[in-house]
Amino acid sequence: MKRAFNFSAGPAVLPERVLLQVQKELLNYGGTGISILEMSHRSKTFDQIINDAEGLLRRIYQIPENYKVLFLQGGATGMFAALPLNLAHTGAADYVISGHFAGNAFKEGKKYLRDARIAASTEGEAFARVPKQKELKLNPKADYVHICDNNTIFGTRFHYIPDTGAVPLISDMSSNILSMPVDISKYGVIYAGAQKNLAPAGLTIVIIREDLLTDADIHTPDVWNFRKQAEKNSMLNTPATFPVYICKLVLEWIESIGGLTEIQRRNEEKAKILYDCLDASDFYQTAAAKEDRSIMNVCFRTGSEAMDTKFVEDALKHDLVGLKGHRLVGGMRASIYNAMPVEGVLKLAEYMKAFERGNR
Repeated sequence: MKRAFNFSAGPAVLPERVLLQVQKELLNYGGTGISILEMSHRSKTFDQIINDAEGLLRRIYQIPENYKVLFLQGGATGMFAALPLNLAHTGAADYVISGHFAGNAFKEGKKYLRDARIAASTEGEAFARVPKQKELKLNPKADYVHICDNNTIFGTRFHYIPDTGAVPLISDMSSNILSMPVDISKYGVIYAGAQKNLAPAGLTIVIIREDLLTDADIHTPDVWNFRKQAEKNSMLNTPATFPVYICKLVLEWIESIGGLTEIQRRNEEKAKILYDCLDASDFYQTAAAKEDRSIMNVCFRTGSEAMDTKFVEDALKHDLVGLKGHRLVGGMRASIYNAMPVEGVLKLAEYMKAFERGNR
């Protein structure tokens, strides 16, 4: 069966082993005689699936016991509202603006916060880098500090964990969750839309420290009330059952290949191949500061919109799909998430070199 290499920023590539297992189990899951797509979320079988998924996530990420794991819906965009509704008891929060989605989180947060502040921003530099620790102007009385750990549109990421003192650090890790080991204890909340590294679209992972599971604002919808969802084991409403099942399979795959240490090694190897190709070329341009480059999203352009379009269109002929940059910035973007094999990155690098030779 012909398979293209999918560089889409999300929904994104899934491990082939996982897709084959889904295909095998789709009509009859675990001898039940029904599909996972038809299964009640109240069944013992699905209860085992969601509990296994949580157990795998805890083991792989080494999540401390005083953190809850929630399987929710609404994506990161839903969390932009849920976070201030659940956590902002004084009405003050700081936001570090390092890209488009960090900005969106701030805009949404302002609807619910009395004092939403921009602690630092690199918007004036076209988000070519992330703010440094010394640039953060933090309110020590804020309810939380929010960052977006990896910026898919601009190809940057935090290479350090901001020091926020006693104020909980909240991180949107939608595009780099489980891409490397992380010290979970440094964060109050980590959340992620799962459609890049973990599952199909429709599932949102929330990892939250238990002391933050306090009473939410009275106007908070129950489905986004973290404490109520934690009390119901993420099943206050019908969860995204199929994405939870695939999430479990992806976590099994991560564990089987050596966990996050091996995942990080592979991701850094893939990123180096592309950045070495870009750094050796005067045909392609990349704006992200070298010290802040993402290992998930490699963004570049030729300097000509017409040539960028030709690059993306010609790439399809080589079974390289999803390379068009975000509509806000144009150019190209190669999203090389966990499930992208190194063979796909090597093929892209060779295509980049051949395209440059043929279009000078």
